[in-house]
Amino acid sequence: MEFHEGFIALGVVGIIFIGLPWIILHYISKNRSSRNLTEDDERMLEDLWRSARTMERRIETLERLLEPDAQPVRPRPTQSTRGDIN
Repeated sequence: MEFHEGFIALGVVGIIFIGLPWIILHYISKNRSSRNLTEDDERMLEDLWRSARTMERRIETLERLLEPDAQPVRPRPTQSTRGDIN
């Protein structure tokens, strides 16, 4: 009977000191690796950013054409405040 109790105690100690930390560290590393964007995600974001910049330029052109004498209602962000990638 003592052999079984010692074996069970050794198993419990192994699970507590080896198994649980391994599981915790495993999922922490999985979580960190999933935070990174894939190449496809980065490409999609860059395409969206370019489209947004193109649409912004078109809207600004339309506003200038439709209301040439009107002052802008709000100040336009400058190149340095937009945070452009390029």
